[in-house]
This record gives sequence, structure tokens and C-alpha cells, in this order.
Amino acid sequence: MPSSFANESQFRYQSSRSRASCPSRSPSEPESPAPVTPNCDVVDQALAELQLQSQEIRKQQDLVATTTTATSSSSSSRKRSGWEIKSSKLSLNTHNRIRNIVESLKIKPNPEKPMIPLSIGDPTTFGNLKAADETMKAVLHSLESGKYNGYASTQGHEIARKAVAKYSAHQRPDGEIDANEVVLCSGCSSALEYCILALADRGQNVLVPRPGFCLYYTLSLGLDIEVRYYDLLPDQQWRADLVQLESLIDENTAALLINNPSNPCGSVFDEKHLRELIAICERNYLPIIADEIYEHFVFPGSKHLAVSSLTTEVPVLSCGGLTKRFLVPGWRMGWIIVHDRKDRLRDAIVGLKNMCGRILGSNTIIQGALPDILTKTPQSYFDGVIDVLHSNAMLAYKMLKQVRGLDPVMPNGAMYMMIGVSIERFPEFKDDTHFVQEMVNEQSVFCLPGSCFEYPGYVRIVLTVPGAMIEEACSRIAEFCDRHYKKESRNFIEHGLLDCDDLAF
Repeated sequence: MPSSFANESQFRYQSSRSRASCPSRSPSEPESPAPVTPNCDVVDQALAELQLQSQEIRKQQDLVATTTTATSSSSSSRKRSGWEIKSSKLSLNTHNRIRNIVESLKIKPNPEKPMIPLSIGDPTTFGNLKAADETMKAVLHSLESGKYNGYASTQGHEIARKAVAKYSAHQRPDGEIDANEVVLCSGCSSALEYCILALADRGQNVLVPRPGFCLYYTLSLGLDIEVRYYDLLPDQQWRADLVQLESLIDENTAALLINNPSNPCGSVFDEKHLRELIAICERNYLPIIADEIYEHFVFPGSKHLAVSSLTTEVPVLSCGGLTKRFLVPGWRMGWIIVHDRKDRLRDAIVGLKNMCGRILGSNTIIQGALPDILTKTPQSYFDGVIDVLHSNAMLAYKMLKQVRGLDPVMPNGAMYMMIGVSIERFPEFKDDTHFVQEMVNEQSVFCLPGSCFEYPGYVRIVLTVPGAMIEEACSRIAEFCDRHYKKESRNFIEHGLLDCDDLAF
């Protein structure tokens, strides 16, 4: 309770004690047993606190009423003459860009070719990548123990938070993370939502990468939090355009969001680039939201560094989870690790912990299994998954690099590859979305257009499919491009053999 309320409560409590004592019994009434007799002090104090709470609620209601527009006040005062149920502004402003674009496509796959969906970011879709036996056994043990059927603390069971703190020790130079600095969430998506809502208010803005995961936009827009995109540069292995990024910052910028390794790019930032991003945040007093769900999905030759391991000045909220590395996205177990060694997020952390009360905590059965999942799943299992992803990446890159009109960017991690499409070489198609649509209709290969990630002129493929399937998909993509590719006609124009008006592009 705030100190002002506590003082008022004490004053009212003392006043009420001076005005009246506990109710007395008449002489004819028998004495009640002592344990049942109410404690006057406790009753009076409880009544005083309830009265204060009621007054505070009325104050909040009055505040809301005074900020309501005249139109809304007028509308709410009239009686309804019929059903007038409307959707909330939040729900109407919540849009999933991928879903919106995909549902707008006019798709009719070629019945003569089996469908190959290179669009789905669920690594378990094709059945070739499965959770480790040790991971499954940990959940079974948690279930059979009967200890985790009830509610946990909204931040999560302490035993689970301790396990995450130990597992994530690499995120700090000293390797010391306290369980109280860990918040368990319902998947990494929930972790990202909590971070954005804890740091940004209505009318403020957050900086997110372009191309980038569309959920950042979805989570922010519905709450009137502006999304400002900083550009990633494909010819520099998707490093951020630092000058353009810093130009976006103003007094209403609440946070910089860094996704490393990247979805959809598959890029992994090196230490030099991370330090450049940290320097921008330090100059502009910006906290970092680090989406590091793919932190362990790194290919040979690259190394992931947690941004929090490189700074003590800039506070970092790191978001992670079981989803990708352990191949269990449906279990919805994510977490936030608070790195704030200068205590600069004090108020925001209160808000972050308040956010956990929205759903009363994450899946407790999985919480109970976390200590075993994080310690008993063997490294050989993780290495096998990386081998599949890296092998598929190299195969796809080698095949698609030879296709006219395409420019794949070799990833260094995660489970995706971005492929540039020289759309001017495919004049039959208006844009990357149209290109994807017709490739499904002709070849039954479904990629996501770059427009889903605010980056038209590209398509994204997933690398989690079986090797034979990725090879077949790339062969079909090559066939499609070869059929629709148009050569340069400049020589014909220069020699006057073709009128510019006759060109289709």
C-alpha cells in the first residue's frame, strides 16, 4: 500500500477507535467462546482499509469518466433501443500481417505435385525433427509426481526459475543470474508482449528490425504503440543500418528491439556490431528488448553472443524459451531474463511482474519439468538438429544461387533463408506476393513473400524440412523461375529493333 494511503488508514483507524469501541453484549446474553470473539483492532483496521480501497476505486472511476470524450459520455448516457455490441478498439487494431497476406492469396495448388509448404515456422511440422527422449521423459516425470497440478507464483515456480537462471548463465560475464530476475511466460511471444507493454505506453514508439518478425507489429499496434522500422542490409549479412536507426530515436522512443539470430534473415550479429548497437542505446538512454529465441541455433563458423553479456550500462530484457531449440513450440514455455545491473528498470520491473498476473502464470507441468529438460537433454541431440538445418541451408543456397532472377542470402543461424527476387525480370507478376501465389499454383511450393516481413522483393523459406523435400522444392522453384524469367532487352532497344512501348515491363 502506498505510504499516503497507509498514513490515511492509520489516521482513520485511530479516529474510529476514539469514537467507538467494540459492540458490547447485553447482560442476558451468554458469553461466547473466546476464540470466536472478533478482534476489535483487526475488524476496525479491515473496515478502514476496505473504505480506503473503495475510495481509491471511485477515484479511478472518476478519472476515467473525466477523460472520456463528450461524444462517448453522451452516447453512454442514452438508453439502448436494441442490440449494440461492438468490437473493442484493441481487437480491431490487432492484425497478423502474415495471416492477412496469406489469406488474400488466390491459391490452388497443382494437383499433380504434392504440396511443399516452406512457409511454416513450426520445426515439428514435417516429423523429421522431434523432441529428445529426455525432454519427453522430464514432462512425464513432472506429471506423474502430482506436484505441479495447481497454480504457481505468477512469475513461475522458484525451482523452474532457478533452472532457467543456471541454463542462461552465459548471458552475463560473471555467470550470476538470480531466480528473481527470471519471469516465466506462456511462450516467447508472451515474453515479448510483456516486455513491450512494460516499457512502452500509448503514443510511444519502439524500434524493430526490417525485415523482421511480424508479431512485433501485431503486439504494438493494437495498443497504439508506434512501430518504427530500422533497416537491415542484405549486402552486409543483414547488419543494421546504424545511421538510419539512430535517426528514428526521439523522446518518445521506449526501447530498441534486437532479434539475434534473426527471423526471417537467419543472420547472427558479431560482437563488433552488437557493441555498435549498444553504443547507440547508451547515447540515447534506451533499454534493449532482446529476442533471443534462436540463440542456440547457430551454424558452424558463427558464434552467438548475448547482448547482455557485453554491457552493464544498458538494461536488457532477454526473451527466450523452449520452443525452437527443444522443438516443442506447442508447450508454450518462454521466459524473460532481466539484466539491469545499474537498477535503471526499477519501475518497469514492477510493471513487468504485474503483467504476469494477466494469465496467472504459465504451464505448471512444463515448469516442473524444466530442471530436467534443461540439464538432461544431451548436446548430441542439439548438434544433430543444427546439422540438419545447416545442411539444408547449404543445399538450398547452392541450388538457388544458380537460378536467374534469384539472389539467396546464406544464413548463419536460425532456421530460415531470405531470397531476393528481381521482380522486374518476372514481368508477369506484380510483386513478391503475386510471385508466391503463382508459384503455389504451378509448382505447389509455398514460400512466404517478403511483404509479410515489411520487405518486398524477397521470399522466405524454412530449412526444417527433410533434405529430399528441400531439394525437390528448390528444383521446382528453379523450374518456375526459368519459365517466367525475361532476359534483358536493352540491346534490342539500342539497335532500334524493338520499340520501348512494346516491352512488357
